[in-house]
Amino acid sequence: MWGVIRGVLPIALLTASLAQIQAQELSNDDIRSFDDQIQEAKTTALSIAAELNVLEERLLYPSGTQLSIYLSIARPADVQPSAIEVRINGELATSHIYSTNELEALRKGGIQKLYVGNVQEGDHELHVTVTGKRGDGRDFVDKGQYMLTKDVEPRALSIRLLQPGDNGGGILIGER
Repeated sequence: MWGVIRGVLPIALLTASLAQIQAQELSNDDIRSFDDQIQEAKTTALSIAAELNVLEERLLYPSGTQLSIYLSIARPADVQPSAIEVRINGELATSHIYSTNELEALRKGGIQKLYVGNVQEGDHELHVTVTGKRGDGRDFVDKGQYMLTKDVEPRALSIRLLQPGDNGGGILIGER
């Protein structure tokens, strides 16, 4: 056993010495060149990733069937939605429960992308249900519906939350 160690030890020391000599031979220019190559590779990878995301969206949501739905809160509506549900032709398309940060962003004028999906050409019925609290702390449930005629072009709809009414009517749905 000691014979093997005595034979391997000088080889290991020699290899370590050679590696150290090679590392010392690298100049600052070589290191900068290597760093530049790494940065170029990173930039290329990010560019390819961005292109792949665009291609993925085009494949998943072709423009002929694409439907996008956005949500905003009208000012000065004093409303705090806690949840929203969107159904297309009776099928659940999307639902969302709001966090405090999301509510704050919506109140400051933010727009939320609620849904992006495929809808075939023709007539479709959209149902929206919003639950939440009014400014005075009372709970509300508002419902709205919209008849959508989808053609070959991509469509975008806007859901705008208004001041909730006692008999509904706090939702405005329309083209974007």
